[in-house]
Amino acid sequence: MSEVTTPSTPATPANQANPATGTPPAGYLRVFAVREFRAVFAAHLLSMLGVIVAEVALSVLVYDLTGSPLMSALAWALGFLPYVVGGTLLAGVADRFPARRVLVGCDLVCAVCVVPMTAPGAPLAVLLALRCCLAVVSPIFAGTRMATLADILGDGDLFVLGRSLLRITAQSALLVGFGLGGLLLTVTSPRQALLVTVGTFLASAALLRLGTRRRPARARTGGALVTDSLKGARQILADRRVRALLLLFWVPPTFTVAPEALSAPYADGLGVGPTGLGLLMCALPVGAIAGELYAGARLRPVTRERVALPLVCVTLLPYLGYALHPGLAVSLLLLVVSGAGSAYTLGLDQWIVRDVPEELRGRAMTLLTAGLMTFQGVGMALAGVAAELVGVAAAVAGAGVLGTVCCVLSALEVRRTEGRDGADHDMTGR
Repeated sequence: MSEVTTPSTPATPANQANPATGTPPAGYLRVFAVREFRAVFAAHLLSMLGVIVAEVALSVLVYDLTGSPLMSALAWALGFLPYVVGGTLLAGVADRFPARRVLVGCDLVCAVCVVPMTAPGAPLAVLLALRCCLAVVSPIFAGTRMATLADILGDGDLFVLGRSLLRITAQSALLVGFGLGGLLLTVTSPRQALLVTVGTFLASAALLRLGTRRRPARARTGGALVTDSLKGARQILADRRVRALLLLFWVPPTFTVAPEALSAPYADGLGVGPTGLGLLMCALPVGAIAGELYAGARLRPVTRERVALPLVCVTLLPYLGYALHPGLAVSLLLLVVSGAGSAYTLGLDQWIVRDVPEELRGRAMTLLTAGLMTFQGVGMALAGVAAELVGVAAAVAGAGVLGTVCCVLSALEVRRTEGRDGADHDMTGR
């Protein structure tokens, strides 16, 4: 990573690469010069670790109560499916209330939802219902935080790097969190482990309350929340350019999750045991972290935009190698290479924050998050169905073929809508 020079203030032009000289951005460390971002980053890290510990503990707890692998898997699936509810029916919260109040409120609601899970004798139906509540709140929190990053860092290169750091943190938390969750469950019960999650949510709320400043609501809208949320979703999706960008955020992960969803049966077929399964689960996140770190630290903003569409069109091609039924080493290489292709998201981030009006930004980012999680959940389910019909290796290879075609079509639509001025896609109705 290149040497950084701390800018005097986050809002100055020093935050951007010099377009005249083509000087590359200083890299990720420059983002940490912004005090508010440090608070957001620390809160994100805490809440991510807490959520992962909760998912592990809840899955084990449900299995202990029922003895059913299906019910244990359902506890995981409920982390995806309700996203669409919060992301569409409640998205208006992100813009009609001050962002700090929304973020702190979401953390407190999540802490309140987890507390009853720790009570001895809490019935299964209550556990699953509370898991759904967490998933409904999550897209509102994530969308509001994403929009707030643009307020804190501006809508240029610092925003892109900040977003990338949060994604890298999420991927790293997956690698570390599952191990920590498993280790924690060797010394404590699942219900006691859930107390850790309560603590992380409360700590995140405190960091956001004390570490970020109050900003007014982005939009002064009245009427029913659900009506306002649906109206905002219609405005966002009615714009051809933004709709194309959202689709390009959603389509690749739908197919990318196939080898993760099928890693257990694939590892079993290879006869590599739990160690091999763990490596297969880690390969995609490792590739994604490496790809984003390189693109963020070494590529200029204009270069990230230039390579985004070609990169998204080839990121799933390594999955075609599964058609040859590779061994563990080759499978890991294919997954790491594919994961590195996710660096295309840095270019998409630059476009989405530029093309969505500020008064709709919170709703747009909430909708983006909800769609992303929903599409991944659907992708996991479809991968399972395909594996039942044609086998694991063929299902992953098929995801590579079909996913590449869908990515190319989505990228072409983004290219066709490129270069339109604000008058061509005004979503505010003015």
